[in-house]
Amino acid sequence: MEILQRGGVVALPTETVYGLAANAEDELAVRRVFAIKGRPATHPLIIHLAGVEALPDWARHIPPEARRLAEAFWPGPLTLVLPRTPRATDAVTGGQDTVALRVPSHPVALDVLRTLGGGLAAPSANRFGRVSPTTAEHVRLDLGDDVDLILDGGPCTVGVESTIVDLSSGAPAILRPGGLAAEELERVLGRPVPVRASSTVRVSGSLASHYAPRVGVVLVEPSEAIARAESLRLQGLQVGVLGPARLALPRDFVRFDIPEDAAGAARLLYLRLREADMAGLDVLVACLPPAQGLGLAVRDRLARAAAPRTPEA
Repeated sequence: MEILQRGGVVALPTETVYGLAANAEDELAVRRVFAIKGRPATHPLIIHLAGVEALPDWARHIPPEARRLAEAFWPGPLTLVLPRTPRATDAVTGGQDTVALRVPSHPVALDVLRTLGGGLAAPSANRFGRVSPTTAEHVRLDLGDDVDLILDGGPCTVGVESTIVDLSSGAPAILRPGGLAAEELERVLGRPVPVRASSTVRVSGSLASHYAPRVGVVLVEPSEAIARAESLRLQGLQVGVLGPARLALPRDFVRFDIPEDAAGAARLLYLRLREADMAGLDVLVACLPPAQGLGLAVRDRLARAAAPRTPEA
């Protein structure tokens, strides 16, 4: 805690991924987070809070639907975008009039937040645009001595980032699918909550290319995986396949199995992408899950991993 109070940067576990945390009210510490990650200053951060009671400190207007979602899903993998108070500075919000807020459910993160008594700006603890870390070892491999302290809370239980819901104006909309399914949001609100393909509100993880391993990623439906992998191998490429264990791949294929259930696939997705990088492949053929439940978030992350690299990422 002393490290954060004096302007340091700490990697800590959440239920989604490991975060690179700094005191959200210490502008120099926040700017150091951007520098460590290589993150553009216009790409806003999520502020993590200790509980729903802290919402009015950071959001100047909290519509009833935002309150209902916070009370239903916090602590948990839900981020709410709301009009900001002056406490949320330009350094955290990227100069926007909105702020992204969430309460993580990991006991280590909550203990730090309760002791700090404020907010933590905490994007994923990796280089910008790359695969997010779901273990403390991933953070060590990515960031090394650039971080003042790494708190090891074990593997993340959700495995993909939070669902971001914009409630800053008008009807609620998902800006980034994540660890809370859209169906759960709709159950609580009693109305559809669409995924907004584009928005004037900038949020974390919204670039076309993001969450990207070094290996090239090709997306397929499971029924097409074997044929596509065979075709790529005939071109002289080293090929791996990411998909369910039921795929009857030839024995000499490099395979990376993930569970068929969406929650299991989300939990292991980033680990498997990192394993594919370590295998020294040229290309990874990745099977897309159905777009229901957390499968929507897995598809989103795979699509961004497969997108052409941009200068920002």
